Amino acid sequence: MAQRVRTRRKNRFNFLKEAETLESFDEFPMLRPEVDPQLHISRNTVDQPFFLRCRKDTVIAQPVGASRIEFTDGPTRYFDTEPGDFVYVPAGYAHRVLTVREGVLHRYKAREFGSETVLWCCTACGEELHHHEIDGGGPVQAGYAEACETFNSDPALRKCRSCGVEHPTVDLAPFRWRAIAEALAETESAESA
Repeated sequence: MAQRVRTRRKNRFNFLKEAETLESFDEFPMLRPEVDPQLHISRNTVDQPFFLRCRKDTVIAQPVGASRIEFTDGPTRYFDTEPGDFVYVPAGYAHRVLTVREGVLHRYKAREFGSETVLWCCTACGEELHHHEIDGGGPVQAGYAEACETFNSDPALRKCRSCGVEHPTVDLAPFRWRAIAEALAETESAESA
């Protein structure tokens, strides 16, 4: 059963207690909206179903659990993380988080983070299958949900044009991006009133 979506943002909290209300890749912004950089937290039990390319630099911290952070290109293709590890992700580098051991992730990104791109790559040859631009005009969680729904709805997007391998749809059951986006929009509306 899905837990209630956290809505109150504050600058002082116990992240372990707060993580109990979070789910996989919620990327929930924890600090008050005016704080820069912003801290986003997720409690991960599954792999991130896509690669993410951020317009600005981000940092991923692993306080609990273990992950593998994969990159599509560049000199380093992955980092294995344990509690206490930080991974710097340069702007423009597509990456995804694979959950090795259930845990909590912190992602630090600029308050005005700009656009993000969700993309899928062929597991056989590495070619890009599909990408979806998120303009940064609202909660990124709505963009994550829309990207996955679009990818799932069109079999042509899941078939590699280079090697012909067909990829499965994204199981959306572990993710609650629409609910997070709605809660963030309501909170933003209440805070600006």
